[in-house]
Amino acid sequence: MALMIPPVKLKWLEHLNSSWITEDSESIATRDGVSVLYSKLLANKEVVLLPQQVLCLKGPQLPDFERESLSSDEQEHYLDALLSSQLALAKMVCSDSPFAGALRKRVLVLQRIFYALSNKYHDKGKVKQQQHSPENNSGLADLHSVSERPRSSTDALIEMGVRTGLSLLFALLRQSWMMPPPPGSGGGSGGNINLCNDVIHTAIDVVSSLPPLSLANESKIPPMGLDCLAQVTTFLKGVTMPNSGADILGRRLASELLLGLASQRGSLRYLLEWIEMALAASAVVSTMEQNQVLQSQEGLINYDCFMNILMQMRRSLGSSADRSQWREPTRTPDGLCSLYEAALCLFEEVCRMASDYSRTCVSPDSIQTGEAPVVSETCEVYVWGSNSSHQLVEGTQEKILQPKLAASFADAQTIEAGQYCTFVISSDGSVRACGKGSYGRLGLGDSNNQSTLKKLTFEPHRAIKKVSSSKGSDGHTLAFTTEGEVFSWGDGDYGKLGHGNSSTQKYPKLIQGPLQGKVGSPSQVLL
Repeated sequence: MALMIPPVKLKWLEHLNSSWITEDSESIATRDGVSVLYSKLLANKEVVLLPQQVLCLKGPQLPDFERESLSSDEQEHYLDALLSSQLALAKMVCSDSPFAGALRKRVLVLQRIFYALSNKYHDKGKVKQQQHSPENNSGLADLHSVSERPRSSTDALIEMGVRTGLSLLFALLRQSWMMPPPPGSGGGSGGNINLCNDVIHTAIDVVSSLPPLSLANESKIPPMGLDCLAQVTTFLKGVTMPNSGADILGRRLASELLLGLASQRGSLRYLLEWIEMALAASAVVSTMEQNQVLQSQEGLINYDCFMNILMQMRRSLGSSADRSQWREPTRTPDGLCSLYEAALCLFEEVCRMASDYSRTCVSPDSIQTGEAPVVSETCEVYVWGSNSSHQLVEGTQEKILQPKLAASFADAQTIEAGQYCTFVISSDGSVRACGKGSYGRLGLGDSNNQSTLKKLTFEPHRAIKKVSSSKGSDGHTLAFTTEGEVFSWGDGDYGKLGHGNSSTQKYPKLIQGPLQGKVGSPSQVLL
C-alpha cells in the first residue's frame, strides 16, 4: 500500500519561480514524474508536512434499546445518524487512499507551476493573494496581502485624480450657490443652482438603487473609497446648514443624501452623526425664526425619503416590535417633514433596536433576587429538528426541517433543550417543560409525554435562574435558583441527582447534604 500523504502547508518561494517555469509539464502525466516534482517541493520546503490527523471513529450516541422503547421517528433518527457516521468514515478513508494521495501530489505540483507562470506573466499584486495556505483564513489573508501591497505610480495618479476631482466639484458647487441670480430671473434660482442640485439628486438616486447595507462592510472598501466617503460626508454636513449659501432645495437634498449614506453604512456612528446634523440645522432654523429672517420651507426633509429608510430599519425588528408605539413625523401638504421631528423619530428607532438587541445579550445571571428582570418583553423563538415527543410544542410529530416561529415560547427568557424535552424559564423565574416524560425527566410528577408547556412546582418555592438538562442517558435536569441553590430531577442512576441514592425523581427536589447552605453561581454549579 502506498504511503498516504498528511496535510500540508504551502509556502511558495519567489526565487524558485523561474526553475518551475522550465519544468517539463508532460512529466506530470506519469506517477514517477509527479513523485520527482513533489520531492522537489519537499526538498525546497515549499510544501511543509503537518502532523497526521487522528482518525475519529466515534459514532453517534445511542440510547439503551433494552430499557427504553423508541417511536418510529426516533428509530429513524438514530438510523440516519448511523448512516451519516458510516458515510463520513468512508469519505475519510477514501480521501487517504493511494489514488487520492497521488492525485493530491499532482494537484500541488500543478498549483506550483501555475503560480510561477502567473507570477511572471500577470499582475504580481493579484497573484500574492493566492499564495496562502488553504488551512488559513483566506478572507483575512487576502485583505492583509492587499493592504501591504506597495502603492504603484498608477495608484498614486488615480488617488490624485479622485482627490482633485472631488475638491474641484466641491469648489464649483460652492461657487455656483454663491453666485447671484442672473438678471431678469426675478431673484429665482439660476441655471447654475439647478445644476448643483441635479448633481446631488443624481447621487441620491445612485445610493437609493443600492441593496441595503451595501457600504456596511468597510473592510471590503478600498482606503481611497473610505476617504472619498469621509470627504463627501464632511462637505454635505456643511451644505445642510441654513447659512451654508446653498438654496433650500440644495440643503434638503444634502440632508437626504447624508441619511441615505448613513443607512447604507449601517453603523450607529453614522446614524447618530446624521441626528446630530439634523438637530444642529434645526437649532439654526429656530434662531432664524426668533430673528424673523426665516424663509418658507426651511429645516425640512422629504417625507417619503425619510420614511423609506425608517421603514427599512423597522422591518429588521420583525413582528416582536410594538407597532403601536412607533412615532412618525408630521407630513406637510408639500410632502415634507421637519428635520427636528425626523431626528427624534430616528433616535427613537435606534433606541428601540438597541432594546430589541439587548434581549439576546441578557444572561439569567444578571437577574437579581427580588428584582424585576432586566428585559421582560416578549421575544421571537424559532424551532427546528425532531418533534417526535412534542418537544417543540408543535401540533404534529413531524420533523421541522427549517426554522419555524413558535408562538408558545414568546415569553421565554431562557430556553434549555434536553434529550427529547424542552425547558423554558420565564421572566418571573418560573419553569415550564414539554416533550418526553420518561423517568420523570420533565419534573411534572409522572413519566408521561407533555405536548404543551406545563409549569413545574418547586418546593420550597424558588425563582429559577438557569436550567441544564442532560443530552444523553435517560434524562435528568439541574436547576439553579436565584438564591444559589440547586434542584434536580429525572433519572437517578449512578447517583447523578445528588440525593444520596439512585432513585428516579419525578419532581424537582432540593439537593441537600454538603451543598446545604452553600451559595454558588450557575457557571460553578452547572458546568
